[in-house]
Amino acid sequence: MDQHANRLHDGAPPRGVPRDVRGLAGPSAPETWLRIVQVHDRITRRVDSALHRQHGLSLTGFEVLRRIAESPEERASMGDLAEAVGLSRPGITSTVNRLVDEELVTRERHGGDRRLLHASLTDVGRERVRAATATHDDLVAHLLTMLGDDAGVVTDALARVSAAARRPR
Repeated sequence: MDQHANRLHDGAPPRGVPRDVRGLAGPSAPETWLRIVQVHDRITRRVDSALHRQHGLSLTGFEVLRRIAESPEERASMGDLAEAVGLSRPGITSTVNRLVDEELVTRERHGGDRRLLHASLTDVGRERVRAATATHDDLVAHLLTMLGDDAGVVTDALARVSAAARRPR
């Protein structure tokens, strides 16, 4: 393990990130955290509402459909979907069951391991995710224009925080 990986593993911040941020100028860590959570919550609710209203999809359902659409042969394992969307196994099963009931995806056993379940898009699912993707991406892009010229700086900073917070494997 290299020094950077050791620092992440032992809880120390990565190089360039101060150990004690109390003396730094700007908002406090709790205030910054609150702003991040509020922005995430507000954008999530706004996008979820638009997807429900315009496409009859929850944001979670949309994310699952999109992951399947972006997978090779428009087929993804339940485990891959759960990890990609951040749901538990029961959560992904419930979401996929709803999408099956709506005839947007099918479930099938695939490959040499007959226990391995995959979800695939139907023609209706393919069309629904295509239309919903435009709504999702346009609304998110519109909301994020509020970042203005700071978009790159904010994105880079959040990527660093995300990398530092990732659990060691």
